[in-house]
Amino acid sequence: MVEYDIKKGWFKNIEGDLLKEMMKEVFGNVSQKGDALVSSYGVLESITVKVVSKDKMEVVTSSKAGDMADNDILDSKRKLNIFVEKATGFDAKARMKRAQAKAKEGNL
Repeated sequence: MVEYDIKKGWFKNIEGDLLKEMMKEVFGNVSQKGDALVSSYGVLESITVKVVSKDKMEVVTSSKAGDMADNDILDSKRKLNIFVEKATGFDAKARMKRAQAKAKEGNL
């Protein structure tokens, strides 16, 4: 499970059904399971997303078993990064900086 910060003021872009529509647009499929949204793409058997608060989102992924081509793994990782950037408002570089700052403070 990875917890991502959502950019201040960004929640309006994912509230209601907007996050569900975003997942469908990026991964091509989405279903609702309780308060979580579940999708799959490439080598990722499941991508479970749950908005914890207006500034936090949890993402849990599980990969398919067996050998997978490097291209498929890279493609799936890219798609996940595209989704997380769209959903949180932070690109990979900004997410890394925030994670490093939290680790430094001992909040990770």
